[in-house]
Amino acid sequence: MDLSKAIELASRLGYAARGLVYLSLGAIVLLAALDLTPRAKGAKALMRAWADWPLGWALIGGIGVGLAGFAAWRILQALFDADRHGRSLKAWGVRAGQAISGLVYGGLALSAFELLDELEDVGEVDEEQGVRHTASTILDLPHGDSLLIVAGLIVLGFGIGNVIQGVVQDFAKRLDCDDRICRRVAPLARIGYAARGLATLPLGVFLVRAGVEARAGEAHSWGGALQALEGQPFGSSALCLVAAGLIAFGLFGLVEARYRRIKPPPEITP
Repeated sequence: MDLSKAIELASRLGYAARGLVYLSLGAIVLLAALDLTPRAKGAKALMRAWADWPLGWALIGGIGVGLAGFAAWRILQALFDADRHGRSLKAWGVRAGQAISGLVYGGLALSAFELLDELEDVGEVDEEQGVRHTASTILDLPHGDSLLIVAGLIVLGFGIGNVIQGVVQDFAKRLDCDDRICRRVAPLARIGYAARGLATLPLGVFLVRAGVEARAGEAHSWGGALQALEGQPFGSSALCLVAAGLIAFGLFGLVEARYRRIKPPPEITP
């Protein structure tokens, strides 16, 4: 297999892994909204829950490999403009977002591999406690409160960007499928990106608040932020809508695994 085919295969596995993660996250958020599970979970807590399943280690390992491939593809997109966005200000913004996405999914892949090394201890780590410990460490740094505020603003920007992308992006142009299939799957992407953006906004708000008040206890994990959303008026209904959107995003990830146009940059595939 030549390098170009290897990159394409790794990327498609990555899209599938991302889709599976969001499908599972959406299902757990929906169960939390219906009070069928204690609380919503983030991706890391989700993988810890998988560890209790039969052959859970195989699922975690497969997801880790897939996400690592997806992270590598995102970095290639950002560095070599694999999607041919060009050099406009908007294009550089898209490529910066791809780079950040690569780092995030790379970190999640690393978390999966770390879980495989310590499966016997996976139940001992609390996601909320870990986030607050990290926030406390940042607050102890010089200008730590400002750093938390900046981090929160970046998260808010990511969430708003996803909502905008869901509204204006032409998702079909990145898919190699006929018009009938594209018309059917494009709404999944619109709903999914908008929901992912909305689900991210509470996390950014809590980070900004933690920085403004210089209190690590105000910081929440992604799942904790959604749980706080549920406590608001009509919160359960809002959480159900977010869950449906996350499931849609996961389904579109599986569509991308099959149909997305993936052209490795010629700079690295002679």
